[in-house]
Amino acid sequence: MAKVSFTGPRVQAFKCPPDKKESFLWDASTPGLALRATIAGAKTYIFHAKLKARTVRMAIGSPETWAISDAQKAAREYQRLIDLGIDPREQRREQESERQAQRQQQEAQAVTFGEAWQQYMAARWDKWGEHHRNDHQRLTRAPGVTKAGKPTIAGPLYEFWGSRLADLTPEAIQQWAESQAQDRPTVARLSWRLLRAFMSWCAEQSEYRELITDNPAKTKGTREALGSGNAKRDTLEDNQLAEWFAAVQGSASPTMAAYIQAMLLTGARPGELLALKWDDINTRWRSITLRDKDESKGGKDGTRAIPLTPYVWHLLANLPRRSQWVFASASTTDNGVLLDAPISTPYKALRIANQIAGIEHVTFHGLRRSFSSLSEWLEIPAGVIAQIQGHKPSATAEKHYKVRPLRMLALHHERFEAWMLEQAGIVFDPQQQPGLRLVAGTKV
Repeated sequence: MAKVSFTGPRVQAFKCPPDKKESFLWDASTPGLALRATIAGAKTYIFHAKLKARTVRMAIGSPETWAISDAQKAAREYQRLIDLGIDPREQRREQESERQAQRQQQEAQAVTFGEAWQQYMAARWDKWGEHHRNDHQRLTRAPGVTKAGKPTIAGPLYEFWGSRLADLTPEAIQQWAESQAQDRPTVARLSWRLLRAFMSWCAEQSEYRELITDNPAKTKGTREALGSGNAKRDTLEDNQLAEWFAAVQGSASPTMAAYIQAMLLTGARPGELLALKWDDINTRWRSITLRDKDESKGGKDGTRAIPLTPYVWHLLANLPRRSQWVFASASTTDNGVLLDAPISTPYKALRIANQIAGIEHVTFHGLRRSFSSLSEWLEIPAGVIAQIQGHKPSATAEKHYKVRPLRMLALHHERFEAWMLEQAGIVFDPQQQPGLRLVAGTKV
């Protein structure tokens, strides 16, 4: 095996003979260093040696990117390891693993809150209900403008969007909480709850767990900065029902009026009624199927059946059947096609009705609260009201031993509805069969 001193011209001129697949040119000054040339024209510096009767061959690099002196230096280092009884291939693998780990750490350090948040949403999306999904999107949205050209403010969590995840320290989150609590404390507390859950998820992920050892959102300082929300107290009293029902029926469109009244008479959540479809109404078994949310799991989808009481059915049956939605929108697209969507939550219609009735302030959730509060006039079992409203059982007996069929719920619910109509001065025959009518294009 002839050896020559490596020079630039010799390395450049060396080629593999046409009758061979590969050929080697060995360096006279560096043990184990050779230049390998293939019949295809490729050239590579290699190191070749023996370690405990085993052949060690390693590629060093191409002459186009490696200077001769660098290749010689690498070969001498490999030979030094051989002399120490160390396989240089193992050491190179370990070094590559260390470099890979460093690269991963650097990449993790560079991950922004927004990038991790999007991965979090993708991982948890199927386990959340629609309302919970909307919260995660709404509270991180960027500032923009509405279709009418009005500016919109950013969600509270958007402040972190471009920040590195590693920079979300307890101090940074507390400072954010103090700032947000000044202008919008209620939505800031909701944002904080979502942020805590997100940071806990990050701590469980292999690519983020080294960045987040203790949840930086779970600190006393942040909790104190946001404070605790006061319990809402808005509700309708029994002596307000007459003027309230009259105001709703007289000031709102038929679809909005039916929706607002049904909110009080069913105790449902606003989004549950808006999502109601005609297929969810079972006239044979007198039931309504609502798309529920399991509050203990942050909005996990589910359904529950509640009674279809006579007056509510009267309200719904006389609505125009424009689409699959019970409370269907009458809006159209630019080309005149009716939108297949429910109405938007009629906040303005409820506010006007409250003003006409002389009631200070009752929100849609206040109507749900009123359903629960007014039921005590009839001493209806709390478990019945909780089951109709979709609340979790509050006691062991309720959770494991009380199974109320729909007919039992209807017995209490219909009596409750009749009492509310009586307080409102509404004369209604529950035996009256409502007539469905087909109306197209009626303005809502």
